[in-house]
Amino acid sequence: MRPGARPVYLDPVRIRLPLPGWVSILHRVSGVLLFLALPVGVGLMSLSLSDEDGFMAALEAMRHPLTKLLLVGIAWSLSHHFFAGLRHLAMDVHWGTGLTQARYSGMAVFAASGLATLAFAVWLFA
Repeated sequence: MRPGARPVYLDPVRIRLPLPGWVSILHRVSGVLLFLALPVGVGLMSLSLSDEDGFMAALEAMRHPLTKLLLVGIAWSLSHHFFAGLRHLAMDVHWGTGLTQARYSGMAVFAASGLATLAFAVWLFA
């Protein structure tokens, strides 16, 4: 391909995104996941507040191992979206916009969200 030419097709496997690009894309993905999880959370909350049987049904659903695994995914989504959002806010006021600072802040987002998710998982499965 000649320099400056646009690709005819996009091959996601061959695209090499830098770390800040992955943080940005995963920020959007985590936001979508949180949005999709919202009705499920509201439904469970509504069920738990309906009556005693509803509360016990919601509690039993929350004790299921697959539900706990789903909660760990939601915890990652929330923590990544939070820390990446802080990073984006800092970059909006031109803090850490250089290439080196962007890489370090991207690593910090992954580390912070990973540690927060790990802490939640340890608490949840304990």
